Amino acid sequence: MITFDFNNMLRPRLGGERGIDPARLDALSERFRDVHADVERRREAGEMGFFELPYGGELVEEIARFGEGPGQSFENIVVLGIGGSALGTIALRTALLDPFWNELESAERDFFPRLYVLDNIDPATFGTFLRRIDLRRTLFNVVSKSGGTAETMSQFMIVRQMLEAELGDGYRRHLLFTTDPESGVLRQLVREEQIAALPIPSNVGGRFSVLSAVGLLPAALVGIPIRELLDGAREMDERCRTADLRKNPAALFAALQWLADTDQDAPIHVMMPYVDRLRDLADWFRQLWAESLGKQRNRAGEEVFAGPTPVRALGATDQHSQVQLYVEGPFDKTICFLVEQNPEEDVQIPSLYGNVGELAYLGGHTLGELLRTEMEATAAALTRRGRMNMTIELPRVDARSIGELLHMLQVATVYAGALYGVDPLDQPGVELGKQLTYGIMGRPGFAEHRAEWERREPPRVEWTV
Repeated sequence: MITFDFNNMLRPRLGGERGIDPARLDALSERFRDVHADVERRREAGEMGFFELPYGGELVEEIARFGEGPGQSFENIVVLGIGGSALGTIALRTALLDPFWNELESAERDFFPRLYVLDNIDPATFGTFLRRIDLRRTLFNVVSKSGGTAETMSQFMIVRQMLEAELGDGYRRHLLFTTDPESGVLRQLVREEQIAALPIPSNVGGRFSVLSAVGLLPAALVGIPIRELLDGAREMDERCRTADLRKNPAALFAALQWLADTDQDAPIHVMMPYVDRLRDLADWFRQLWAESLGKQRNRAGEEVFAGPTPVRALGATDQHSQVQLYVEGPFDKTICFLVEQNPEEDVQIPSLYGNVGELAYLGGHTLGELLRTEMEATAAALTRRGRMNMTIELPRVDARSIGELLHMLQVATVYAGALYGVDPLDQPGVELGKQLTYGIMGRPGFAEHRAEWERREPPRVEWTV
């Protein structure tokens, strides 16, 4: 079970006027009961479908069967998706597979396929990848709930053309869509071209979809135990059913971050794993926190321009690039450390230079000891300087703990949305950018956006040196 130490967020630990007054946290307890009731109401109404994902069902068994059966006929799995259609899968891959998975020989991977996630459309990257991959041994998982995501659908059309040129009608066997169960372009193509598909529940948004087929299918294909992921998420869900703020880990995380922003003028929320395998989980969290909470208007339609700014750092690497700012710069940040209590592997540092004081102290210790000590020293330095920080500790970076952590952060996000008074499920700012892109690229029905762009575009001034 993961644990959450938030003492270094509080004023008694930090000293002076820095940090959150415990009385403020206690005062928030009554309000949280209303927040919890509102979230539970929306959950029961079916607005927040991600709450039901940990409880599995027939779809999970279908995914497991495909992963253990037909999916193993491929040497490469390639996910085409962007944002919430990719970041969760990347986080699972990094956390739960060997760091050099795709470089291992087949036997070293227990004959599970390699896993690639192409989450951007830079032609230099995408074109190079397609020249290197063996199409005949590859399954392309196209992930888009709407089926209208410009980036993903562009990738898909390029891949489909290449597959058909290489394989003729056999191209269908190398495609699998993860999309809306009823509507959208990909669902239309499923019907017209008889391409296999898995559903994304209609009430699950992209950034909350990691424990749906979006993340579970690629995970199952490479041997990640998806039932253990869901077991962990379900255990966390049960811990979060209480309206007692002090006993609900997701509520504490949300409340502390909200109080840090609104009471302490600390709107920058840094997530800093001291485990390489959690690096991309922090990236996944950045989208979850930013896209859910950064809103111009609250749920009443009033302008509020709300939202904290999430930042990803990595220990110990970023002790040498960012921590100077965190320790001595503005008091506008919270730091959340992610650590592992019992790492599976450690490496001994040899006692080679006993006569060199600057090196002798390292001999006989391990890299794990050094990493843990540096995290604790960084937390102590921040605390001594009055900087708010907290620690989430996983017993092991395994499927169960990752399921717990993912679900906790998703639940915390909807609690934070209620505290900020915004809807954490929509993303109108993203939609505006999409509409302008559609208009400029000439998509039917969006001509007015192109005209609007051309009216507002300032004259370009050319500068040469």
